[in-house]
Amino acid sequence: MTTLVAGVDSSTQSCKIVVRDLQTGEVARQGRATHPNGTEVDPRFWWEALQSALADAGGLDDVAAISVGGQQHGMVALDAEGRVIRDALLWNDTRSADAAAALTTEVGAEEFARRTGVVPVASFTGTKLRWLADAEPENAARVAAVALPHDWLTWRLRGFGPEGESPLGPVLAELVTDRSDASGTAYFDGESGEYDRELLSLALRRDASEVILPRVLGPAESVTGGAGSLTDGLVIGPGCGDNAGAALGLGAGAGDVVVSIGTSGTVFAVTDTPVRDASGAVAGFADASGLYLPLVATLNAARVLDAIARLLGVDHHELGELALAAEAGSDGLVLQPYFEGERTPNLPDATATLFGLTLASTTRENLARAAVEGMLSGLADGLDAVRQHGVAVERVLLVGGAAQNPAVSGIAAQVFDAQVVVPLPGEYVAAGAAVQAAWALTGERPNWTVETVATPAVDTRPVIREQYAARR
Repeated sequence: MTTLVAGVDSSTQSCKIVVRDLQTGEVARQGRATHPNGTEVDPRFWWEALQSALADAGGLDDVAAISVGGQQHGMVALDAEGRVIRDALLWNDTRSADAAAALTTEVGAEEFARRTGVVPVASFTGTKLRWLADAEPENAARVAAVALPHDWLTWRLRGFGPEGESPLGPVLAELVTDRSDASGTAYFDGESGEYDRELLSLALRRDASEVILPRVLGPAESVTGGAGSLTDGLVIGPGCGDNAGAALGLGAGAGDVVVSIGTSGTVFAVTDTPVRDASGAVAGFADASGLYLPLVATLNAARVLDAIARLLGVDHHELGELALAAEAGSDGLVLQPYFEGERTPNLPDATATLFGLTLASTTRENLARAAVEGMLSGLADGLDAVRQHGVAVERVLLVGGAAQNPAVSGIAAQVFDAQVVVPLPGEYVAAGAAVQAAWALTGERPNWTVETVATPAVDTRPVIREQYAARR
């Protein structure tokens, strides 16, 4: 009899479910539901989307285990009755930039990196709590527990929540998380596995010793669904942050660096030792397997291509064709793609800039190529930053919807000075969550095959990054 496990990816834009065969990893069925747009969202929309996606995937009646991966950093503040105090601030909400700067000044960048592996930026949960304390002190005073998106969804799946909305009620002590997501809060140390209550109190501007934080589960640990819940009797894995989930789903190992082109852009690797970068360029996150996940994030990735495609009146396929019709370097046209501010480098108020406009360079083809080159050059800077911490780079695993565009993968082979590999399109965060579910169910991490669809030859063109660096 086939045993099935399920993985969830509750991302910024949507909720995806994959149900997989425990033995082979083959996808049995899938489901999906959309999330509302915006940088702050009422978490009830995530819960409704999760239920819709589960129904779309055929439900959980024949599933033995499930785990939830989700967007990192989002602040879900709960009161003593388990109610969400205000709309969750998402990772891409930059209103806490000043709070991040203040916390860094108060503690020191080196001290923050030593204690948590990260230096505060607007994305992190701790900086959003400081913003809450300053902008909405009445709400901050009500905070009885702080959860991340995947923590809160796991809690709701198990049957917990406000009275009248859940079968088991608001038992805040039942909140659970994992090292990967906790390490993105700026008040947790992935190496020791402990929360830093002093930093949490500093963020909230009050004694936070009694504030409930999710219990951190190990990679193979599990909890169960409660009576009357959607997961009644099911094994539930610890969950994970989205990038850690993708690393699990891809089976990333030594020598692999993942470059993910989604709503945000990320560059990350799995390492045996933690990274503590006082510059803040590389976030020293934990991964979902018990190791570490040094990561560089950019706010501007696939939506750069969306914007330029709209401007040119073309779809993504046509944008790629235009880009490939131009020469490397786009005839001197350089797009610095900080359309929504930027996280790496930490410039939350920046805007995009187009350099090198001449009568000769101003063509549709050059603009299309400059968009791809600019997006990839920002990610290549991230690859260099990871390398500076001793991370070996043998392969670049290029994932995300944009990676399937031949122009993106082909130009990536000219921008990155390593072998580019494009895995088969898939929901790799949900796949990683399914790996967790299988691991929690059996006690052993599965080794499912990941297929490759493109391996373009290394074709490094230094002019692309040289031009980009000159305009930085």
